[in-house]
Amino acid sequence: MIAVRGGRAAYHQGCEREKTIVALSYCLYIVPMDLERRQHFMRLALDEARQAFEEAETPVGAVVVFEDKVIGRGHNQTERLHDATAHAEMIALSAAFNYFGDWRLQDCTLFSTLEPCPMCAGAAVLSRIKTIVYGVTDPKFGACGSILDIPSEKRLNHHVEVIGGVMEAEVSELMKLFFQQVRKNKARIN
Repeated sequence: MIAVRGGRAAYHQGCEREKTIVALSYCLYIVPMDLERRQHFMRLALDEARQAFEEAETPVGAVVVFEDKVIGRGHNQTERLHDATAHAEMIALSAAFNYFGDWRLQDCTLFSTLEPCPMCAGAAVLSRIKTIVYGVTDPKFGACGSILDIPSEKRLNHHVEVIGGVMEAEVSELMKLFFQQVRKNKARIN
């Protein structure tokens, strides 16, 4: 269990110790996010992915959540913007930066329908995201355990918890449908 005192996270034992030192301070316990809540936010990311699908983009969607509130959302826009960095996660992270007016996203969770690539996983680590939750693994570009494991890289000064496989079947179905259409139309595959 994690405790938050004055906006800073501390392990449960540390919070108890701090309460004895600062008697007037409060201590709020945050229960880890349960599966039902993870699925709720992954559905919102999946809605973003469907929007990308409708725009003929690779159907990846993402949301950033803080205290059970979506503070950033995005879907892939690389083709529309002609920008290789216009990934769903980057757009959602940018919206979250704007929400806080800061680049630090401590105590936030990034939900993505697809395992983040090296760029997106690196941005999550740099922004101090607490947790990355994703739907399906990416065997070609995945950087949260598939090919690389940037969030757990021991040489970095910040590490991110990673939870994969949330609503995997639903996300996988949308990805398969998209790539079937791409192959049928013989359009360029990313």
